[in-house]
Amino acid sequence: MDTTHDKEKLAVLALGALGVVYGDIGTSPLYTMKEIFGAAGVPLDTPHVIGAVSVILWGLLAIVTLKYVMLILRASNRGEGGILALTALAAQAAGKTPGRRIALLLTGVSGAALFYGDSVITPAISVLSAVEGLEVVTPALKPYVLPVSAAVLVGLFMVQRFGTGLVGRLFGPVIMLWFAVLALTGLLEIVREPAILAALNPLHALAFLRAQGWHVFVAVGAIVLAFTGAEALYADMGHFGKRPVQLAWLGYVLPALAINYMGQGALLMRDPSAVDNPFYRMFPTAWLVPAVVLATLATIIASQAVISGAYSVTKQAIQLGLLPRMRVLYTSAKEVGQIYMPEVNWLLLTAVLLAVFGFGSSSALASAYGIAVTLTMFITTLLTFFVIRHGWAYPLPLALAATGAFLLLDAALVVSCAIKFLEGGWFPLAAGIAIFAVMATWRRGRELLIENIRQGDPELLPFITTLAAESLHRVPRTAVYAVANPDTVPQALMHNLKHNQVLHERNLILTVVFHDVPWIAAGEQVQVTALVPGFWKVQVNYGFMNTPDIPQALERCQAQGLPINLFETSYFLSREIVVPTRGTGMAHWREALFSLMSRNAGNVADFFRLPNNCVIELGTRVQI
Repeated sequence: MDTTHDKEKLAVLALGALGVVYGDIGTSPLYTMKEIFGAAGVPLDTPHVIGAVSVILWGLLAIVTLKYVMLILRASNRGEGGILALTALAAQAAGKTPGRRIALLLTGVSGAALFYGDSVITPAISVLSAVEGLEVVTPALKPYVLPVSAAVLVGLFMVQRFGTGLVGRLFGPVIMLWFAVLALTGLLEIVREPAILAALNPLHALAFLRAQGWHVFVAVGAIVLAFTGAEALYADMGHFGKRPVQLAWLGYVLPALAINYMGQGALLMRDPSAVDNPFYRMFPTAWLVPAVVLATLATIIASQAVISGAYSVTKQAIQLGLLPRMRVLYTSAKEVGQIYMPEVNWLLLTAVLLAVFGFGSSSALASAYGIAVTLTMFITTLLTFFVIRHGWAYPLPLALAATGAFLLLDAALVVSCAIKFLEGGWFPLAAGIAIFAVMATWRRGRELLIENIRQGDPELLPFITTLAAESLHRVPRTAVYAVANPDTVPQALMHNLKHNQVLHERNLILTVVFHDVPWIAAGEQVQVTALVPGFWKVQVNYGFMNTPDIPQALERCQAQGLPINLFETSYFLSREIVVPTRGTGMAHWREALFSLMSRNAGNVADFFRLPNNCVIELGTRVQI
């Protein structure tokens, strides 16, 4: 009975993984073959078609199946995956070597920054390539491709605030139908031209690559489009678990993709004129409009996965201290992972629309697509080496054997895509560099700010020891002082004493610490330390996937001998007004940027779910 239930649960999770995990790589057949024999200039004849398809098939096996499905999915950070989770795992594995730890953190943050470039290009190229099917229906519809694509994208971003719960339940079945259609159309073409089955022989892939000479980098720069979306397997592992992701790939996605790519190859061998859009040319005329509709739905789902991923990565980055606080809205009472971040949503939409109208076609966007993805793949493999070597304690030869070939392959893919730098590859790199600069500036600025506060404020313990002995008027309530540094006197406490000349009966010096692990169990989140009569130090610990909720955490203080009545509790917050100054610290432009981000950071009360009618905020000016 239990076995049947487990199988049903596995099947349900695998169906969900189809929609969320494989939407991106599942829509690559829309444009990959067109770019190989179009923009990349690979000769359109039988040997080259068989060779190119063979490279795609064996690339899917090597990069996606062996590297991601078999190896990297094993690098679980307490059940979570993704570039930041892997970075945390690699940094922990680095042990007490500060230089190596910092280098790994910087490498991982670079990968996270590049993810945002991918988050812009994926919706743009996916939706554009689907809507371009209108041109195949009739060339008269070509002027409507850009407006229709923009309308679809605006609609997609506008419905984000309603949450992905309802749409999410439709993801799996739609993508399941999509892959079935991919397999069916491909199979029909293979039956007509079975010679394409020669692509299953890896010798044709090697012969193709060898025959290209230096042009091989241009060809591979287009072929890599078939592998974009592979990172999602690892990034979304926490939502479904390793086995459902593996089952969906091996049992359904990989066969459907392989059959479709061979089908497109068979079509090009039989009818070279189909090169203008081989995907849509596989459909009979009567099926074209339904095919465009289904492709658009599939690309919306692929885009949705990347948009949701951008929210998740941003939330993780905030809690790891890499970005300022932003408003996080929870769109589901049951699923904490379903969030909506308005600022991220509208910034992404703006960038996506700029990409759509700036590049104008999926072919132009294809030039910009690969470089961010392949760099992220390279960084993932590099971090995995450190996890295998230092985290799993495997011998060096074994760690090199497990990752060395993949590192060389990833490096070749990066070089192939770098050739297209001036044709659009600069776009995701520029976006990644800008995001990295913002992250590095925010982290360093916070360090300088806390260091400045530590120098300017008196030590906590001597101050409150003296305070406890004085006969100040005590207010019969609990005061919670939220601070970044628990060893100095909170600015809000100083202001309260100076201006109001009162002290609460119970005073909590509260520090929230985000750790580089995904989750911290509820029973391990709160640590209470008694200081002097009327004062306690409370540290609340969260992982970067936990949802901060301070009132809920304070209720857990009772288990450690500190019962708190939340209805008689006031929260005192210090808001620092940062004043940039020339001198030591950061470059002046970075200090100005940090000051701007600090002023516009999201509300502390909202971020920590504090009740608005119990919050008192006091400001102070700090020079950095």
